[in-house]
Amino acid sequence: MVKLTRVLLVAGLLLGTVAQAAETATVFGAASLKNALDEAGKAFTAQSGIAIRASYAASSALARQIESGAPADLFASADLEWMDYLDRKKLIRPETRVNLLNNRLVVVAPKDARESEVPFTVEGFSKVLGADGRLATGEVNSVPVGKYAKAAFEKLGLWATIQPRLAQSDNVRAALALVSRGEAPLGVVYASDAKSDPGVKVVGVFPEDSHPPVVYPFAVTAEARGEGAARFLDFLKGPAGRAFFEAQGFSVIPAGR
Repeated sequence: MVKLTRVLLVAGLLLGTVAQAAETATVFGAASLKNALDEAGKAFTAQSGIAIRASYAASSALARQIESGAPADLFASADLEWMDYLDRKKLIRPETRVNLLNNRLVVVAPKDARESEVPFTVEGFSKVLGADGRLATGEVNSVPVGKYAKAAFEKLGLWATIQPRLAQSDNVRAALALVSRGEAPLGVVYASDAKSDPGVKVVGVFPEDSHPPVVYPFAVTAEARGEGAARFLDFLKGPAGRAFFEAQGFSVIPAGR
């Protein structure tokens, strides 16, 4: 009987370990978060045994996928609007929502471009774009980076010049790739994206007051399974998670702000 009890105890412990290792949290993250969240996810899994599975796209696309029933446990948006959208539809747990990160909006060019700086003037952009060059960014009516870019160009009096020259992409990483491959002479992306791609260089940083602050809210979804998403979010809010974001060029918003 004693031996049987011990066998059952060991079997129970082993099953518990397997269950923990088998737990997975699915993260739907803005495309600009890919590098940081991938690295943070590896560290969290090594520490907790909970696997992190991530899907990256524009925040607009991810929010609509969640609305359509996609099995996401944690949503990380590149702007407040799409998190508000899910909140209004009761598709996130509002008590878990946190504004975690800031980013900067920048102009990038291919790394071998002659220009080291592009003035925020009609002449400055027209000179670099030439007769038929395009400026790559996200879709301006839905993708956060495109919305920020449109607001900034409007504020700076450049929208009428830039609008006809836009190459609008599904997400910020697609816009970044157009510039990195030399298919567009300029692009508007986030500072963290520029840092992630050695094929581009920053040739302009938008004034912070030219567009709404670039804020990344995170929240556990209403249909999240298990505790993995909440635990991963706690990890991201702590010192370990902060290091991964800062290494990729994000600014971490102090708690309580």
